[in-house]
Amino acid sequence: MPVRHDLAGLEGYHSPQVSVEVRLNTNESPYPPPQAWRDAFLEELATVPLHRYPDRSARALRTALGGLHGVGPERVFAANGSNEVLQALCLAYGGRDRAVAVFEPTYALHSHIARITGTEVVVGERGPDLALDLAEVHRVLGEARPAITFLCSPNNPTGMVDPAGATRAVVDAAPGLVVVDEAYGQFAPRSCVGDMSDEGPLVVVRTFSKTWAMAGLRLGYCVAPARVVEALEQVTLPYHLDAAKQAAGRLALRFGAEMEKRVTRLVAERERVARALAALPVDTWPSGANFLLLRPHDRDGTEVWQALVDRSVLVRNCATWHRLAGCLRVTVGTPDENDAFLAALAAVLAP
Repeated sequence: MPVRHDLAGLEGYHSPQVSVEVRLNTNESPYPPPQAWRDAFLEELATVPLHRYPDRSARALRTALGGLHGVGPERVFAANGSNEVLQALCLAYGGRDRAVAVFEPTYALHSHIARITGTEVVVGERGPDLALDLAEVHRVLGEARPAITFLCSPNNPTGMVDPAGATRAVVDAAPGLVVVDEAYGQFAPRSCVGDMSDEGPLVVVRTFSKTWAMAGLRLGYCVAPARVVEALEQVTLPYHLDAAKQAAGRLALRFGAEMEKRVTRLVAERERVARALAALPVDTWPSGANFLLLRPHDRDGTEVWQALVDRSVLVRNCATWHRLAGCLRVTVGTPDENDAFLAALAAVLAP
């Protein structure tokens, strides 16, 4: 039996992994979680009755996350990474005869997950500077009437933050949900969480993978109107969130001060790397995330990427992505990792 016809030509989402000394291609935290968190997690894990199913509602975790954002647990949905949250949104609100809208270039999995769920994807274009173009947004929303409009702020892979007025304009114009993916939100100067209401269409998606340094545990969540959370629970498999993951996320919230210190350190490094790139023959974009997008002058992006790999530095090759010809994306690492990247890039680009 063949797969569904609409999946036949669909490629998976891949981030090549090669053996290098400096890996700056997947936007992970270069720092591990606090040792005190690890100790608390292992201590609690020893008491988890692994022969029993976990709390199906993840009530304690959702209550803790709600406290972080000033809402009740009925407005929080948690899942196995933010991508599963996106999938649940598409399952609940997408599907046959429905569409989602995206504005390229942006996070590829918004379109990919929508297509997997049998949802039409309507693509709008960002402006010449890769910022959100409100005229284009209004055109797409008016013509397609999407059930979900995806925004990503800071946008991946550009790193750009949507202005507050732009987000509000999209919310006012959208016929359905507006889902703002804030996977990198803690690195940015503003968040949409404060713009939410239980009556409105706005949903904000977050992850523990980046600022909470828990990429290996795969935990994400959204803050949404209670009616949206109820819909997401309808399409989610029973006991989808295991007991260990629930404990890990709840305990992590005790270490908010340590997370904020890590964010401050990475933002400072991001700005240092940006200043260093300004002295090299590359174009860059303003970033509110933990990565930077750059385009070498008069050089093939893939060749530059390979030359960096040859020097044991791995970044993300975006050179063939839509409207990102020749571009590379580099994660902000430790100071030593960033110095190694800058030295390798300077050597590659030397005349």
